[in-house]
Amino acid sequence: MPPQPPEPMRLPNRIPGRESALAAVIVVMVAALGLRWPQFATLSSLRDVLDDTAILILLALGQMLVIVTRCIDLSVAANVALSGMIVAQLEQSHPSLPILVLMIFGMLAGSVFGAVNGLLVWLVRVPSIVATLGTMAMFRGIVYLISAGRWINSDQLSPQFQQEIRDTWLGLSMLSWLAIAGVALIALLLRYTNAGRRLYLAGGNPAAAAYVGVQVGRSQFNAFVLCGMLAGLCGYLWVARFAVAYTDIASGFELQVIAACVIGGVSIRGGSGTVAGVLLGCVFLGIVRNALPLVGISPFWQMAVNGLVIVGAAMLNEQASAEQPRRILEPDAK
Repeated sequence: MPPQPPEPMRLPNRIPGRESALAAVIVVMVAALGLRWPQFATLSSLRDVLDDTAILILLALGQMLVIVTRCIDLSVAANVALSGMIVAQLEQSHPSLPILVLMIFGMLAGSVFGAVNGLLVWLVRVPSIVATLGTMAMFRGIVYLISAGRWINSDQLSPQFQQEIRDTWLGLSMLSWLAIAGVALIALLLRYTNAGRRLYLAGGNPAAAAYVGVQVGRSQFNAFVLCGMLAGLCGYLWVARFAVAYTDIASGFELQVIAACVIGGVSIRGGSGTVAGVLLGCVFLGIVRNALPLVGISPFWQMAVNGLVIVGAAMLNEQASAEQPRRILEPDAK
């Protein structure tokens, strides 16, 4: 008889201890900063932190999908820049277009750029770090070509384009609500769909995944497309929020995106990571970024502090993996 496929798999219902510990660290940080600077712990200030972190959250969710499949996307920030410039030029030439159309156009553009990465990894079999390093330079170069190095400033963008994501509902901006919606949708994708489970299987054990019929290359391709789609959305959000499109949009931002994933417990080895962890990693970085100026640390040192945090989180991840490999997929309870 042919081998039988394994039983359906599901994600654990509880938040692992790593995420609980990170959440506790965040609470302690906010409480300590609030005692010294009471305005930091106000509801208004925390809303601002969420608003500042919303784009990072969306990009980190996309990066998580790629890392889970044992790949990495170094071109995610360049995708934001190229998609954002395309959307800005489209809005500049057709200011009457609805915002939803511009948003969808940015997502489609980002998906195409993500598909380029996915095809290089899947069909050409180029290692993801090499493929996305190349496309990062290519996307940045295209930004210069289509813009001729010129900026698109706020006076060249319609007021509606700039205001839409600043509108509030229930006290939160639309930018924050988009981040919340992204968290919910990616969590549902990973927990309740076969496509989401295949991402974990493809990264956790590619040989076993192929044995039970999972196309590892196709799963990696799908992850790159989804990551690109979120990057395209963030291209629109970046330009609309800062009311400017320029050639160096999000330059170096890919490091913060990867840092948020690593801090949140996503394993670079693939097959492991949670949406809750990524969200907490983003919030942690957001609080650190907002707190460093308060404690008198120069902005020039902030990158060094972020790097130190990344290295520490990576060491913790490796130590946890060595002591007790974490199981993300478990059989359904009988």
